Amino acid sequence: MNVSLGGRLQWAGLENAPKTTYLYVSAPAAKWRNPSMNRTYGTIRRGDKRVRHPRARYGSLVHAFGGSFVADQYGPFRQLKMMGTYALHLPLNRDFNLSFGTSLGLSNRSFIPENAQVLSVLTNTGVFDQTYDAYAANQGAQNTMELEGGLYFHGKGGFFGVSATQLTKDYVQFGNRDFNFDPSMHLFVTGGMEFQVKRDLTITPAFLVKYVRPAPVSFEIMSQFEFQERYWAAVSYRHKDAIVANLGMYVSNQFKLGYSFDLPITPIRNYSAGSHELVLTLMLGRSSGGASF
Repeated sequence: MNVSLGGRLQWAGLENAPKTTYLYVSAPAAKWRNPSMNRTYGTIRRGDKRVRHPRARYGSLVHAFGGSFVADQYGPFRQLKMMGTYALHLPLNRDFNLSFGTSLGLSNRSFIPENAQVLSVLTNTGVFDQTYDAYAANQGAQNTMELEGGLYFHGKGGFFGVSATQLTKDYVQFGNRDFNFDPSMHLFVTGGMEFQVKRDLTITPAFLVKYVRPAPVSFEIMSQFEFQERYWAAVSYRHKDAIVANLGMYVSNQFKLGYSFDLPITPIRNYSAGSHELVLTLMLGRSSGGASF
């Protein structure tokens, strides 16, 4: 079972900057697991104390379950989301799998008046903003059903996936107040290839395309370098937005750590110290190999 806890602070230095905290839990369903689906977890060897990240053996049917909790706050708006997840990994042959995943849950969106920046207050004019007061008075918590889904083709040497979030938008909602939130469907397409350059070095170039109406299509290209199947570093370019650097390592067979930094290339760089994200993952059930680290 994997348990990941992470946090992201976007545009550090700005007041009420967007920030996100998340918790993800996932595990394969052991009783449906094919006996041949023994993950090739590495062990810490007494000679070199090497820790390696887990590699899945393809060609086996696997069911997996999980859950997530996400708290997202941006300015005067806050979203809390709790989801349950199911995934099915179907073997196409000994080298490739096709995976399907779906998540279902609830999302709570709310407006925080004390975090709002009202022009009459910023300019100290003392003018009564009747439109804003009417807006704030009619805000409450919006509770909606959330549905997400995706397909993921992966195997030795590469991967390709498509996914979508907020599939039900606000069609299924709960509450008795008028709301001004308008959730939109988000579409994602990703893919990449893995190249074994040297015995201890793997390079994985990849891309990510994102679309949400009515915003234009955005894309990101990246390249990840993995050393000794334990350390990784990546650099990516997010079109007209930021340059991203990512570092991480498997601290032990049960714990890994990752950090990401976004350097804005838009005018907001004059007011922000960039964006920071830290992820901690606990991998329960992995063998320690009999040696301490």
